[in-house]
Amino acid sequence: MEARGLVALALSEYRQLVNMQVIHLRNREEDDRRRRRVLISSLLCSRQRASTGAECEMMLNADDGAFAQHFRVTRTQFEFLLNKLQASGLKEQHKRGLAPVPVTKKVLMFLWYMSTSSSFRAISEKFGVSQSSAHRITLEVLNLISSIRPTFISWPGKSKKSASAAAFSRLCGLGDVIGAIDGCHIRVQKPPIRGGDYKNCHSFYSVLLQAVVDDRGRFIDVFAGTPGGVQDARMLESSTFYTSWKKKMGDYSLLGDEAYAGHGFPFIIAPKRDNGAPGEEEQLHNSQIGRGRAVVERALGRMKCRWRRLQDLQHTRVDAMVMTITAGCVLHNMCLGDSESCQEHPQGCPRQEDGNQ
Repeated sequence: MEARGLVALALSEYRQLVNMQVIHLRNREEDDRRRRRVLISSLLCSRQRASTGAECEMMLNADDGAFAQHFRVTRTQFEFLLNKLQASGLKEQHKRGLAPVPVTKKVLMFLWYMSTSSSFRAISEKFGVSQSSAHRITLEVLNLISSIRPTFISWPGKSKKSASAAAFSRLCGLGDVIGAIDGCHIRVQKPPIRGGDYKNCHSFYSVLLQAVVDDRGRFIDVFAGTPGGVQDARMLESSTFYTSWKKKMGDYSLLGDEAYAGHGFPFIIAPKRDNGAPGEEEQLHNSQIGRGRAVVERALGRMKCRWRRLQDLQHTRVDAMVMTITAGCVLHNMCLGDSESCQEHPQGCPRQEDGNQ
């Protein structure tokens, strides 16, 4: 009986060892399957990234028409911007052992970012880089664009002022006018700090762009980042332009809309307030202002149509918003004169998206 007990105990321990071995083998097989799934997923992602990175090369090698359609600039303008950014310090950089991103691709990514509403995830897939790299490179180029802003946006000298005054006189019949001023809402997400200040009278969140343009619709002064709840006149008073308007304007004037009327800006010609029964002379005066102001309306509409990122900024950092808006103004001036009409809106790009009618 004692021998039988020992045999039974031995068999029991053997069965336990067998069961443990079976469990171990099953766990090992499951681990192997999990590793294979991770490996396959990684390979698929790398193949997708390689194929979408090749898409960037295809766009770069496309004909001139397709290139301009994709990136909203001509090849000549692209080369000009590329050279400017390289001269300002844009270069290939090694990051944690990864292959460097060519400068050409960086500029193409930036242009794609500005001309579309694509997410950084979509941009990373299209250009074959990581999502964090797409974000980092975009901010890098935005910073450099801000640093070269004076190259593209500058106040006119004496001869250009005279030429603009003559052009506005022909356009609207008003003398000594060298530009038009207006404010523009750029839709944003509610910022985490003092977000209520950014809710405008149209009931959406925005930051403001104050733009002064010449007779060609070229930005000669811009001021961006004011919360959308601020009125245009208050924004002007807080802008960098206002601190030096006497030196800049001299005896010349700007054309503005009703938002500037009654605020005592001696350098702005604004329509007289509607008292219900405007006389013939007042109607003529307001009509002349309207014809002259059309240049700033067209400029802002064209910029937001061409650089569609400005139609809805999803940044939560206000500094990134300001840099993106500034970049849109820089790109607008760089492209000015290449094509004065929009293919989608030959009669003029609408401005209903900014809620500033």
